[in-house]
Amino acid sequence: MTASDRAAFTAQWPGRDAALRNDPARLAALEGHARARVLPVWRGKPLITDAGALGWLPLDAPVLTHALRPLLYLGTDGGPRFAADVSRWEPEALDRAAMAMFLDTTEQACPGAPADYRFRDLRAAMTALPPAGAAQAATARALFNWHRTHGFCSACGAASEVAQAGWQRDCPDCGARHFPRTDPVVIMLVLRGNHALLGRSPGWPEGMYSALAGFVEPGETIEAAVRREVAEETGIAVGAVRYALSQPWPFPSSLMFGCVAEAGSGEITVDDELDDALWLSREEMLDVVSGAHPRVTAARPGSIARHLITEWLAGRLGHRGLARGR
Repeated sequence: MTASDRAAFTAQWPGRDAALRNDPARLAALEGHARARVLPVWRGKPLITDAGALGWLPLDAPVLTHALRPLLYLGTDGGPRFAADVSRWEPEALDRAAMAMFLDTTEQACPGAPADYRFRDLRAAMTALPPAGAAQAATARALFNWHRTHGFCSACGAASEVAQAGWQRDCPDCGARHFPRTDPVVIMLVLRGNHALLGRSPGWPEGMYSALAGFVEPGETIEAAVRREVAEETGIAVGAVRYALSQPWPFPSSLMFGCVAEAGSGEITVDDELDDALWLSREEMLDVVSGAHPRVTAARPGSIARHLITEWLAGRLGHRGLARGR
């Protein structure tokens, strides 16, 4: 398996040091450590070097004058590691239309940083980054998005405050504590004999197809969510379902549960959530992954959908052992 076929953001780094998040004095001391470094994140885009590494900066870097405080404590990895949301910084010129595209290809230079350090779209860079670095960037991106959208207490409406080194928000009025939101999503490779089912969502790049996916509803198991989503989107009844692996997906804050499902029927009836859905044989899917298919392009490298597809093509994923849970 190549690096681009692995599921990004799934690696771990040496230590998250969760016990330190409630120790302001120790954290302040760590900010002064000689090996302390900060990853700036600008509007969801981490600082990444031309060589494909995270752009860690010292704590006196000029761009950090724009950082929201307190810093997010990520833990240790060769020294104390923090992340900073520097979205208040405003570059001189922005191509806002390009930034709104499905994949943002624009790059922004970081004030005071080396010339090869630039803010880049994490989806475009996720397979180039070292596995642990990609996971650190994904964690920072997801948490900063949560802070951006959850500034007020959901219990009383008062403005909440950052706590636990960025891993919590507390309400000073009613005392409620709020924790980062992660949305569970099922993503499934539906199989029928020698064929796999792919779908295409509105707004995707031309020709792009991927595994079906959808949010898990309250009171629903992973298996039930797989069956419901496949039936709703394509009209296909699913029998056995097997969990394969998971992937954090910080766009904005999902945890993807990758599954393999066995189709009980083959006729597709597409609903309004999809532009199209189709069955592809193993031979056709090989053409898709290699870029030789005349119409269909593959799921993004580093995505869990791409991982499921390549595992199936390699014979490591199939019907064997599929659980027929209720």
